[in-house]
Amino acid sequence: MYYPNDTLRDYQQEMKLRLFEEWEFHRNVMVQMPTGTGKTHLLAAIVREFLRGSGSRVWIVAHRRELVDQIEETVSRHGMSKEDGRVRVMSIQWLSRNRKDMYEEPDLIVIDEAHHALAETYRILWENYPEARKLGMTATPCRLNGKGFMDLFDSLITSWTVAEFIGQGWLSSFDYVSIRANSREQRLIDSLKKRGADGDYQVKEMNEVLNRETSIGRLYESVERYAHGKKGIVYAVSIAHARRIAACYSAHGLESVAIDSRTPASERKELVDDFRRGKVKVLVNVDIFSEGFDCPDVEFVQLARPTLSLAKYLQQVGRGLRRSANKESCMLIDNVGLYRIFGLPARNHDWAAMFEGRMIGNALSRARTEGGLYLPALSLTDSGGQEEEVWEIVMTHDRLLEAIRNREEAEEGKESQAALKSYPDRRSSLWGLKRGNKITVSPRYLQVFDIQGNRVAVRLKDGQAGVVSASGEPEVILGYCRRLKFLKEELLAVTDNAGTVSYMDMKTGRTYREKPVVFSYGGVELLRVGETFHSRTKKAYASMNGLHKDSICFYEYYLKMPDYRVPKSCKLVDSVWSTVFDVFACLLAGDDEEVYWCCGRLADRSIVVMDGAGRYYHVEKGKRKRYIATNLPRPGEQDFDTAVKKLKEEAGQRAEETDRQKRRNEEAKRRKRLEEIRDALPYRMGMKWGLKLGERIIVPPKYRKILPPVGVYCAFEESACRWGVMALDGKVMVEACYQKVDIENNGTVHLTIIPGKVKTVKL
Repeated sequence: MYYPNDTLRDYQQEMKLRLFEEWEFHRNVMVQMPTGTGKTHLLAAIVREFLRGSGSRVWIVAHRRELVDQIEETVSRHGMSKEDGRVRVMSIQWLSRNRKDMYEEPDLIVIDEAHHALAETYRILWENYPEARKLGMTATPCRLNGKGFMDLFDSLITSWTVAEFIGQGWLSSFDYVSIRANSREQRLIDSLKKRGADGDYQVKEMNEVLNRETSIGRLYESVERYAHGKKGIVYAVSIAHARRIAACYSAHGLESVAIDSRTPASERKELVDDFRRGKVKVLVNVDIFSEGFDCPDVEFVQLARPTLSLAKYLQQVGRGLRRSANKESCMLIDNVGLYRIFGLPARNHDWAAMFEGRMIGNALSRARTEGGLYLPALSLTDSGGQEEEVWEIVMTHDRLLEAIRNREEAEEGKESQAALKSYPDRRSSLWGLKRGNKITVSPRYLQVFDIQGNRVAVRLKDGQAGVVSASGEPEVILGYCRRLKFLKEELLAVTDNAGTVSYMDMKTGRTYREKPVVFSYGGVELLRVGETFHSRTKKAYASMNGLHKDSICFYEYYLKMPDYRVPKSCKLVDSVWSTVFDVFACLLAGDDEEVYWCCGRLADRSIVVMDGAGRYYHVEKGKRKRYIATNLPRPGEQDFDTAVKKLKEEAGQRAEETDRQKRRNEEAKRRKRLEEIRDALPYRMGMKWGLKLGERIIVPPKYRKILPPVGVYCAFEESACRWGVMALDGKVMVEACYQKVDIENNGTVHLTIIPGKVKTVKL
């Protein structure tokens, strides 16, 4: 059972609703939400909801001890203390060590930062607790090695994009500064060749190349220039690199501290508290604040660590995108040129493809990078008017907001945009529909099950379920049932109150007990249910049982299926045909009325069909069917035989004209090709001769001799004293059986049969 929660934001409420709906079909679900949008609060609300339902025990598993403390604090604010015993928060390392002492089994396991779940240590959750539901929470469902998550999770639920969250004001806008492509620092990074075990840059090599006084000096210069007086986070390569950066910044009067895995937990907490209070201006860290760090007033993020991991990049920049009251925007200082690899943080990503393992979560090509939200870099000049060699402003926050607005306005005009969403009314607990900021249906539904395109599956106020349009117009009312879910190919899964699932074809309104498989042939679709094929026409049709899909044939504009159940009243174009073997059920592309009986094909490849009422139609490619006769003609109306006789004559004439036109077109094309190779010349290879144009071989060397062309023809000798004529494209015009051949420019050829006897032909 789903309960609205007023403490959640609208988009969190929506994600929570979608999750509980997804759990009706799948036990293991991953949820993607960008960094800074409140995944931990959503997690806590989901756990509380689960415990209010059938669940009695929940485990929340994190990959670091620091995240355990943070999650416990958030969960306690939602009224669930660890003393309660029903919710346990633990690190995966602790669970691995103490699992044998855990006697209770959870009903739900929540994996925080679930992109780590592919690690071997997490396997125990699936192997030892297969009956527990699994929920994975992450901002980045991708891995550097390209491996997907389908082995662990059944489905992925994605939220809004970063750009949409920024546009709606839930995430901070940002300014983005980067080193130039031709800068010394970029060349140093491009020189990195070694890779670590995870496929990313090797830390040792990065440290050797970047942990130098000159490079660290440039890091400070960029902070002083673009983030003067602001507090922020720096991501370093190594512990030594971090400590050296902090020492440099502090020496210049910018109070900085380095935090790494060796920093004691108590000291780390004290330093983070000093940062929150403003006593410390800069936290320099090594992979400590990539995940779970919550401090909304981070005013700048400095990227001093190269990476090939999209997840690491987004986790790092995401630390600066949390909103705070006095922060207009966040300054992102990219000292390692990552935006050229991944694009800006507001770029859209195909999370579903990465989740399924169809796309690697690593460096993107420039072409793909520019496929997202991208604006040309601004030129930066110093006070003297000379162009700065090191830096470029890639994006300013005002230009970013303008770009997001422009993109939203452009997308609003596209019919293909799938932006229809549900939204809750907190007072009435009802749900409405909106597209962007425009409300299309005011709150009137108890529940919104699913949205697909312009269709919405809902529960009405009277408790019945149904499908409505984007404007709220009812399409179908299904009565009282537990769950509706749209599937691909316009199918709807309907779960009744007993838990039985049936499937409705939204094109026809017909329902099937088994899940249909859609077969598409050009403009015609069939549903295979069990051993039978069903049409998607208004009038139902089911094929013979056991019909194999390979016996179904599509001919440009119609589909034929063998069917010996042809009515005895069906007449044939050719009466010698056998009704058992040569009459087929026939579906017409673009015609959704019914399935017809194919009566035969005419010379021009048009066909004659009969409908279920005994009416006959003539069907041509690209045209609507045309009525020609019926089994019961009215007085004065032509009968089938008369109509078909006339059609045969007309079709024969059309077929002949089509053939003539085809030959004319082919000859015209050939003439054009001959003109293009008019300058072809004979060439010799070994003892044989051929034709070529420049370096392009037109006729391979296979003749005894070829004379220079005359016009578009040339004489060739196939064997001794046996001459013929061929066109320049190699087509033989006159067989090689003459002693001599003379070709004139007008295409006249004189053929010497024997001396004194000459035959003249016109090519």
